[in-house]
Amino acid sequence: MAYRITEECLACGVCADECPSGAISEGDNIFVIDPDVCTNCGTCMEVCPNEAIVEE
Repeated sequence: MAYRITEECLACGVCADECPSGAISEGDNIFVIDPDVCTNCGTCMEVCPNEAIVEE
C-alpha cells in the first residue's frame, strides 16, 4: 500500500515533521512522498490536518 499527497495539501509540513522514515519532503507546491523510502506506516495520513494524504 502506498500513500500519495493530493492537491488538497496546504504545505504546512506537519506530515514531514512526523514521518519516522523521512520519506516526505517539500515539492514545488505541495509536499511529496518518496515511495522508495516510505515504510507505509500511515502516520502522515493520521496527522494531516487537511486529509490531503490518501492510500493508493
